[in-house]
Amino acid sequence: MLTASLLTAPDQPCLDARRAKELSRKWGGTSPVWLDPGIACEFALPARPDDFEEVRSEFDMSRIDLNIQPGIGRRKKLLVADMDSTIIEQECIDELAVEAGVGKEVAAITARAMNGEIDFTDALRNRVRLMKGLPVGMIETVWNRRITITPGAATLVATMKCNGAQSVLISGGFTEFTGRLASKLGFDGHHANVLHADDGKLAGTVQEPPLGKSAKREILLKLLRKFKLDADAAIAVGDGSNDIEMLGMAGMGVAFRAKPTVNEATDIRIRHGDLTALLYLQGYARVEFVHRP
Repeated sequence: MLTASLLTAPDQPCLDARRAKELSRKWGGTSPVWLDPGIACEFALPARPDDFEEVRSEFDMSRIDLNIQPGIGRRKKLLVADMDSTIIEQECIDELAVEAGVGKEVAAITARAMNGEIDFTDALRNRVRLMKGLPVGMIETVWNRRITITPGAATLVATMKCNGAQSVLISGGFTEFTGRLASKLGFDGHHANVLHADDGKLAGTVQEPPLGKSAKREILLKLLRKFKLDADAAIAVGDGSNDIEMLGMAGMGVAFRAKPTVNEATDIRIRHGDLTALLYLQGYARVEFVHRP
């Protein structure tokens, strides 16, 4: 059996019970089970419908995320997450670049790299080079003034931790940010690029080799071995082209408010819900959510 999930933004509940029931009936599914009235429901169905993509597009226009996944093994024991534009709402390197006076130039390279138009590692080296000479203290300023955590992130990590799962950040960003974020949200570990500094200023280089798309997949494999888990026990979330290999390796790979190339490569997509959508996808009801103090 498969499970169909219908989700929408928690701050704008628009999921209609009648519409969910009609869809379930059309696809030969069971009666919808409500995980959160107006926000999330699911139902079992025997097979993937031929018109799934068409129906998904129709629901998307109503700001509802529709996904289908295997009905068993949904609650995962390992969460691996991208940082920029996923767990946080910004790209840290773009925010640093603003302080360095090269914001537009760096943001343009970031956009192309995340869309898969140019090589990620080369783009990273080029962007970091442009920030040579920026005072290291500016990292703290950017963290405090410019970085905001994506809604639902803290609840996602806390709920999975309370249910025995490990949570790890795997980012193409920088350890100066992943370390702060991991501490704030309770991640069990973090992996990212290391910025070089010289006499209190950024040197314009990172530790080689840069952490790119293949490295993300390799780190996930190492974590699975470390925790003695199969890939099916992992859920991965990200938004950029450098996340595709990681998402494809995990038992549940979620494209979160992702770039077109990522959506095309990933079956499960969240465009409208917040990060608690990853809990609904695993079958958690709102009453089971754990909120970090």
